[in-house]
Amino acid sequence: MAEQEGAAQTADTTRVPTVIADDLHIVYRVYGTGAGKGSATAALNRIIRRKPSSGVREVHAVKGVSFTAYRGESIGLIGSNGSGKSTLLKAVAGLLPAERGKVYSHGQPSLLGVNAALMNDLTGEKNVILGGLAMGMSREQVHERYQSIVDFSGINEKGDFISLPMRTYSSGMGARLRFSIAAAKDHDVLMIDEALATGDRAFQKRSEARIRELRKEAGTVFLVSHNNKSIRDTCDRVLWLEKGELMMDGPTDEVIKAYEKETGK
Repeated sequence: MAEQEGAAQTADTTRVPTVIADDLHIVYRVYGTGAGKGSATAALNRIIRRKPSSGVREVHAVKGVSFTAYRGESIGLIGSNGSGKSTLLKAVAGLLPAERGKVYSHGQPSLLGVNAALMNDLTGEKNVILGGLAMGMSREQVHERYQSIVDFSGINEKGDFISLPMRTYSSGMGARLRFSIAAAKDHDVLMIDEALATGDRAFQKRSEARIRELRKEAGTVFLVSHNNKSIRDTCDRVLWLEKGELMMDGPTDEVIKAYEKETGK
């Protein structure tokens, strides 16, 4: 019995926390919501006159969410539209301040969304270089991984699109390139917002395989998706949010079954 207890204690020490959310609350404040007071001209006049807006609307997007993520986990976030999934990821990434509570992270979390900003007037090639540098890769690392990024994205399968400006890409091509750039780097914490919903099945399989590789390389992956199959194929744990509240946190199949039973999806 003592040996078993010692083994359990040893196993526990190998679980390294990467993200801790402690009673996290996120509140958006929308100014100038009074009737007829929301125009850009009205806002400029208030700034010049130093007169505060009379209409302020508060949106409590995340309400008291607490969880601990560990190295090697792949965690799915599910919930209906407007449930607070993307807001939670932005808060973990440090892009939104907490109204109350705290977020602690190991290293710098990286947030990848299908709307992640690349420069539309630059070619795909230059965006790969800039994107890699922005994530902290050296020029040598970007050069070494450049071709694998292009190949992974698949945007050159029907022509030399990598040499064309990003504005000529379809939304799916742009999303695939963004994911490919982010996935080329090893991350302590990688957060993906709907990236697997884009592209054909072949690209989705490559994306899922890459996420599994990132987990093996001692990272933690968060995935927001409305595709329950992608969550099942990729994640071993799921957080279910509704109206900003954490409804359930547990093994993937258990949480998704409860979610589907509740919502009929």
